[in-house]
Amino acid sequence: MRKQGKVLYKNLYAGIIWQDENGYGFQYDKHYLNSQAPFPVSLTLPLREEPYLSNTMIPFFDGLIPEGWLLEITVKNWKVNRNDRMEILLIACKDCIGAVSIERIKDVASNEE
Repeated sequence: MRKQGKVLYKNLYAGIIWQDENGYGFQYDKHYLNSQAPFPVSLTLPLREEPYLSNTMIPFFDGLIPEGWLLEITVKNWKVNRNDRMEILLIACKDCIGAVSIERIKDVASNEE
């Protein structure tokens, strides 16, 4: 199963983040890259066409996930596994503090890519 979310930068669709059987990935949207003034979602994720791939959650996105008592509330209220970083990101980061937010895209079977 592939979990994925739209990455919004200042409410503009900037790219997509996903988790599948190979790990995690993030890729900027081509329209966003070709827009008048694209801005990286993070200094650690400079603008480029190639996807960023990782075996673990990409650190910038992992940093958006709540910690401490707020993580406990998220896990308890949504009944999510505290170790499922992608699920927590998709649940808790729709309205993050800062310029970046994540909106869930319906999960798809990986072979439908």
